[in-house]
Amino acid sequence: MKLTQLYLLTALAMGIALPQSLRAEEEKIYDLVIYGGTSAGIAASIQAKRMGLDVIVVGPDKHLGGLTSGGLGWTDSGNKAVVGGVAREYYQRIKTWYDKKSTWKWEKPEDYGRYRPNDDAQWTFSPHIAERVFEDWVGELEIPVHRDEWLNRAPGEGVVKTCGKIRSITMLSGKTYVGRMFIDATYEGDLLAAAGVTYTTGREPNSMYNETLNGVQIANARSHQFVNDISAYKVPGDPSSGLLPRVHDEDPGKDGEGDHRIQAYNYRVCLTRVPENRVPFPKPEGYDPSIYELLLRDLQAGSWHIAGKFDMLPNLKTDTNNHGSFSTDNIGMNYDYPEASYERRAEILKEHEQYEKGYFYFIANDPRVPEDKQKWMAEWGLAKDEFVDNGHWPHQIYVREARRMVSDFVMTENHVRGVLPTPQSVGMGSYNMDSHNVQRYVDKDGFVRNEGDVQVSPGGPYPIDYRSIIPKKSECENLFVPVCLSSSHIAFGSIRMEPVFMVLGQSAATAAWRALDRGVPVQDVSYDWLRERLLKDKQVLEFERPSRAAAIPTRSLDGITVDDRQAKFKGEWTRSSAILPYIDYGYSHDGNSNQGEKSATFITTIPETGDYEVRVAYSASSNRASNTRVEVQNSEGKAVLFLNQRKPPSIQKCLEPIGIFKFTKNAEAKVTVSNLDADGYVIVDAVNWLNQKQ
Repeated sequence: MKLTQLYLLTALAMGIALPQSLRAEEEKIYDLVIYGGTSAGIAASIQAKRMGLDVIVVGPDKHLGGLTSGGLGWTDSGNKAVVGGVAREYYQRIKTWYDKKSTWKWEKPEDYGRYRPNDDAQWTFSPHIAERVFEDWVGELEIPVHRDEWLNRAPGEGVVKTCGKIRSITMLSGKTYVGRMFIDATYEGDLLAAAGVTYTTGREPNSMYNETLNGVQIANARSHQFVNDISAYKVPGDPSSGLLPRVHDEDPGKDGEGDHRIQAYNYRVCLTRVPENRVPFPKPEGYDPSIYELLLRDLQAGSWHIAGKFDMLPNLKTDTNNHGSFSTDNIGMNYDYPEASYERRAEILKEHEQYEKGYFYFIANDPRVPEDKQKWMAEWGLAKDEFVDNGHWPHQIYVREARRMVSDFVMTENHVRGVLPTPQSVGMGSYNMDSHNVQRYVDKDGFVRNEGDVQVSPGGPYPIDYRSIIPKKSECENLFVPVCLSSSHIAFGSIRMEPVFMVLGQSAATAAWRALDRGVPVQDVSYDWLRERLLKDKQVLEFERPSRAAAIPTRSLDGITVDDRQAKFKGEWTRSSAILPYIDYGYSHDGNSNQGEKSATFITTIPETGDYEVRVAYSASSNRASNTRVEVQNSEGKAVLFLNQRKPPSIQKCLEPIGIFKFTKNAEAKVTVSNLDADGYVIVDAVNWLNQKQ
């Protein structure tokens, strides 16, 4: 370290005024140093500049905006009413581009259903326009951005801390940035880790925070699943032939157990069918068609899942996402990414790019792919006018989850659902608790299964606590973490949306100003002041959500109750909480599709021999099936009944008795609800066994 830098740090720690001669650019002390040019980082820099802070953005990014400009043009916004402040301004600036006729090169605006002239914001957009908005905004405010600067992560070299505060960060290039406040706006959380802040990766067990959707999720892994029975072996049905690529035969774990696994990453590619703007799918270097054997088998078995998530953006382009059994998610290939070296991460990114390019190339070109599916895919290609400096491939992978800070306040499923209070709101989330699959394994029958997918509504918008974006005071007093914030895995699955990151970035910068103004640690910022200022700057901090009073907790019911979260499902079911009342947190429905291929089995062990009334829970609606098939396995055999789910249940408008049956002590009792010949949506919520002696 140079003597001038040492003097700067010492003076900063002691509060000594600095001679002007030492305020050269390379020795400068910034009010706020933001590491990471993601959407959160840029939003934070805009707020900081507006509040008069001397701010700089530095980081590995060459392009501003992270995933927002890196392919995620189909904004996962949830309830747009809770997106305020700088974040909403961003989408309003996007709108000004699409209000120009010159922007519409490949499509007429009136032909694109998600462009509405009278709306104040545009939520779907092309990547290059997303990046242009970030660049223009930073340019207007003259915010300095130092790109392609990578934090030196070697212990004791990249971060200097004294008296519980970060004093400087040093890049691999040798450049050092001295600051009074810092924000880690990266997707990986490299600065927080180098600063010695506690963090975690992977999935916590449900027991840690009294959650229901964390840890291993075999029972809930119904979406993006193999609908067909696909053998996991090179020679179908022959274990001795060996497993197909990217399938493991280890124990996947038990529901609710924690593990080290990370939900899958992918690139959100921008595709088009417009011939003049289309680049045919390239054959990637090292292409290996055997990797896609599972995909081939599913396609040959009739699956059309490949067409599921081509979400249309303006100008006949797409934000193409993972969908179905075998898609763009590179399941199981990213476990070591969060803490990996830069070199190892580069290898992971290259492998993911190779995999995903190969996915599209395989479907469009391999002669074994069914002709109709191959023809359909071959009509698409990379958008020629996007990512022009990177072979039309996104510059940002979707890091859905990496490190997560552990602070004095951890956002959990119960905060997201509104069960526990979140008193110090600095922004709101509203998206589903969404985890992509984390592993692909062979089940006991030799078939392939995906595990980890969860898609459950939180029930409405919810606040995110200030304490979740700051470390413990004992660990660091001048750092904010608006992206890798303090959250459990499943809560982060809802929080991790780009508009939310921008919201939290703005709130972090606002709190940084206050901490500097008052000369206090970030943990001692007055929340009353912060709340007032955030509201003044048009942040949304509260929102009336549907009351949970109409939800019936399992513990309030007499007898034995098995919720749909514990049921064994066949086929792909969808979680919902749209229609009250329901048991606990929601229910599952069959999507009114694939009649005869979906069922849910509720299983319990009877504690005492006797007669039990069996009650089936569902939420009624006119679109439900009037002939839902229910099978009750009891000590006298199997009874088949039919339930009219259009009619409101007679008990608490949620439970409908279907009969009294004999059951034997310690015997297994089963109730199976199926969609065989159903004439509408089939709902499964819970099954209750009530001993008639009670």
